[in-house]
Amino acid sequence: MNLFLELLLFLATLLYSYLEAFVKLFVPVRRKSLGGELVLITGAGHGVGRATALEFAKHQSRLVLWDINKHGVEETAAECQMLGATVQTFVVDCSKREEIYSAADKVKKDIGDVTILVNNVGVITAADFLSTQDHQIERMFEVNILGHMWTTRAFLPVMMNNNYGHIVTVASAAGHFVTPFMVAYCSSKFAAVGFHKALTEELCALGKNGIKTTCLCPVFINTGFVKNPSTRLGKILEIEEVVQALMEGIVTNQKMVFVPSNQSIALLLERVFPERALNLLKKMSEVKFDAVIGQRSAQ
Repeated sequence: MNLFLELLLFLATLLYSYLEAFVKLFVPVRRKSLGGELVLITGAGHGVGRATALEFAKHQSRLVLWDINKHGVEETAAECQMLGATVQTFVVDCSKREEIYSAADKVKKDIGDVTILVNNVGVITAADFLSTQDHQIERMFEVNILGHMWTTRAFLPVMMNNNYGHIVTVASAAGHFVTPFMVAYCSSKFAAVGFHKALTEELCALGKNGIKTTCLCPVFINTGFVKNPSTRLGKILEIEEVVQALMEGIVTNQKMVFVPSNQSIALLLERVFPERALNLLKKMSEVKFDAVIGQRSAQ
């Protein structure tokens, strides 16, 4: 096909896509059932992981819960069982590849094929770059991105064979927008967003369209991981509203879920506004939190 015909095809596809998007504004989105799905959630012992497990329990999903904290993950399991869910728990340090692969083998052998994987586990250190210690930087990358990759590699082959499944990446708005005093954290979350996008494209290129992907990118959540967060514009999110948005994204197969949704507009503004205007806008929004500043890392 010559370049002129390809250009015509592109314009026709563009027009069709806009018309399709317009029609979808008036047509209810098709929602999939989660009943009976085998769902594995990492970092399920607290916060977003626990709330997500409870939502899947309400949908009659079967649950496999991982967390480094035995007490926390067992508490989550007990709450899910009260809702009628079947639950198995594993104590797993998702910064260690060997533990991930070992636990994954047990899940596949003793429980079955995971059909929905929620890579939720994450850690954060709030400090300026030089005050962030080497081991803290390493752990953020080991958990926030490498852990997601090892877990996905463990469960993706069966999904590929069946051309069926759903991989959820819990990232952050910090995977799209930078924040001072979170250099390492932002870097790891940019990597998580990139992993989601690249994996999505690769599955499409391989013809595995039955495997869906969703990436969750919320702003600050009231989980206690960051002390005393505040913002002049918008608000600090509650766990429940973030998880509701995530579940909606999963059942409707949304690729990217922003919470709040107006972040997509902010991304556009970042591309079209001049730097001086952007800097002023950032000062107006001014996100604040307690951070270690000015204490050089002991490495």
